[in-house]
Amino acid sequence: ALRAQLDARLFGQHLAKEVVLKAVAGFSRNSSPKKPLALSLHGWGGTGKNLLSQIIAEHLHPAGLRSKFVHLFLATLHFPHQHQVKLYQEQLQKWIQGNVSACPHSVFIFDEMDKLHPGLIDAIKPFLDYYEQVNGVSYRKAIFIFLSNAGANLINKVALDFWRSGKQREEIQLKDLEPVLSLGVFNNKNSGLWHSSLIDRNLIDYFVPFLPLEHKHVKMCIRAEMLSRGHAVNENVVEVVIDEMTFFPKEEKIYSDKGCKTVQAKLNFHWDT
Repeated sequence: ALRAQLDARLFGQHLAKEVVLKAVAGFSRNSSPKKPLALSLHGWGGTGKNLLSQIIAEHLHPAGLRSKFVHLFLATLHFPHQHQVKLYQEQLQKWIQGNVSACPHSVFIFDEMDKLHPGLIDAIKPFLDYYEQVNGVSYRKAIFIFLSNAGANLINKVALDFWRSGKQREEIQLKDLEPVLSLGVFNNKNSGLWHSSLIDRNLIDYFVPFLPLEHKHVKMCIRAEMLSRGHAVNENVVEVVIDEMTFFPKEEKIYSDKGCKTVQAKLNFHWDT
């Protein structure tokens, strides 16, 4: 079921599909995991990070993001003030402890990690570690997902290098990106994981790279959006929408600079015509 959802809704991300399918399925089958599953998703906006976290949530809890067992934190909304980091850390610990006590299989999604104040996320380090219990609560069956734009430039560079050397994007492997990604995020002051003990202690299980999307992937997003609205695919509209989108690098124009982020709005604008 998870594979079917990933194939139907997530486009151009062979690495993310492969890693998440194995990680989540393996974790779900394990009746006694040694620690919670922690995934850190990285890439430009519009490449599918939010969508993937939503698919994972729906796989575990049918109501998805509407489930009372799935918790979404937005850095700019929930943790806006630098001078209140200590308070946020205390609140976050209490919130996670209370929710995992209510449901061991809780899912916690931290969006906008690149806008999170440095050090704040380290408050959850005890919950991600290899402890049987923390204050009488076991966190081993919970899932933590971190979403960030940090590392996107590193990912884009690797993808572009593969393209320029005549290789297929599907040839890019996790080993080509994960080491440079984890190091880049650790040393990036704007990553939310800058010098974080979560990385230092190897508590993040997978750094999942999201590749920049090509023309064909954006077209797949447009068609999928049409179908989700109950309409037949109109290729003329697909071409009109794709023609309005911008691509990089300046010379080759291979990758969408906004991914699929503006597809819905542009489709709304052009639908009648």
